[in-house]
Amino acid sequence: MASMNKRRLTRRQAWRVAKIQEERLQRAERKRGHAAEELAESELGPEQTGLLVASFGPTVEVEDAHGTAHRCALRQNLGLPVVGDQVVWHAGRSGTGVVTAITPRRTLLARPDAAGEARPLAANIDQILVVAAPLPSYDTALIDPYLVAAETTGITPVIVLNKSDLLDAATRAQMERDFAPYAAIGYRVLHASTVANHGLDALIEALRGRTSVFVGQSGVGKSSLIKTLLPDAEIRVGALAETTGLGRHTTSSARLYHLPNGGAVIDSPGVREFRLWELPRETIAQGFPEFRPLLDHCRFRDCRHHKEPGCALTNAVEAGTISRERLESYRRIVADVETRRRPEWERG
Repeated sequence: MASMNKRRLTRRQAWRVAKIQEERLQRAERKRGHAAEELAESELGPEQTGLLVASFGPTVEVEDAHGTAHRCALRQNLGLPVVGDQVVWHAGRSGTGVVTAITPRRTLLARPDAAGEARPLAANIDQILVVAAPLPSYDTALIDPYLVAAETTGITPVIVLNKSDLLDAATRAQMERDFAPYAAIGYRVLHASTVANHGLDALIEALRGRTSVFVGQSGVGKSSLIKTLLPDAEIRVGALAETTGLGRHTTSSARLYHLPNGGAVIDSPGVREFRLWELPRETIAQGFPEFRPLLDHCRFRDCRHHKEPGCALTNAVEAGTISRERLESYRRIVADVETRRRPEWERG
């Protein structure tokens, strides 16, 4: 199991990065508003509902009731519609329509923006498929934040171990040991390969009739999986960077694809490390299913599950009933969220 080295930014650098990101978001919002305002109400067709299937910054692609895609601008002050949203839109006589409203979402996957607030990534998802692979080197600590995000938003998580054709006996045994705790908790763990015979049978069955999003580090093969499932779709597939062994970002924006046997998949941009938005530590603890029966059994009601005496989670680790790695992962997630919650000058 490998961890990634992270270069620590100075406070000045971190502030500058956050400022640049915020300025880019503001520019994108202004462009969206200007594009929509250019379309006069008299040029718009009747109101209709549609499915947002792709986003390109100031414009999006919306599928109508017949499955035809239309390029649309976004009405100003609309919020942030994302792939998977059901939206209200009007066709434009000039060829470009306008999205005027977002219908209530069943579920929402998000990640923190520069200010630590939840920024939507994809909506109305039934399951999150967290993809890991032997290359680039995986770290189960990078998988746990996705699982917590799924647990706290009511989305079913599935772990997909991709590129299983690359596993020799020793690597396969190591991956099975690393992911055995997840199967013991009750998570579905699938093996997948885009080159082996029947390497996708279990995955195809898991996708049937559901809207799913593929997430995971860059280079783990999310786009390759979708390309194999949908060979006629125009999907970019990249290779690992030779010098670092890390994945290249071949998906620059999320897109939804319909599957021939029913259901849909969303291909999301790869991220080197997924982080949770500002959730209370009690909510994060609830995102670990194996912790839930124990959370009311600590000696202290405000137990942080760290070094407090009588901590039910620490005792369970010593008894071998929950994984030490999972408890350490919980502590890292809480520390990361709470560090970002503090004023910038206090972070050091």
